[in-house]
Amino acid sequence: MIKVSDIAKKKVIELMRDDGYNAATDFVRVGVKSGGCSGLSYDLDFDKNTKEDDKIFEDNGVKIIVDKKSFLYLVGTTLEYSGGLNGTGFVFNNPNASRTCGCGESFSL
Repeated sequence: MIKVSDIAKKKVIELMRDDGYNAATDFVRVGVKSGGCSGLSYDLDFDKNTKEDDKIFEDNGVKIIVDKKSFLYLVGTTLEYSGGLNGTGFVFNNPNASRTCGCGESFSL
């Protein structure tokens, strides 16, 4: 399961609305893909539809879908949002990552 912090929830709802999505019915699609300076990188998008191999769950009022392969890498992750001086954006607090890059957008196990 992926958890969503209160700050991330507010930002997700705001961005979904700006992009024409409805947080009450649509989803945040979270995934992992090859790439980035540490080997794997996070992928975050909005989606209105689910696929057959998606895992679907909800945390803090945010509906999340993750493909089966990515789910194995993301179990226990918390989606957070940072608006600090070091950069603005979503941050994945992933307890499974053994190494992350400086920007926090990629990781390895």
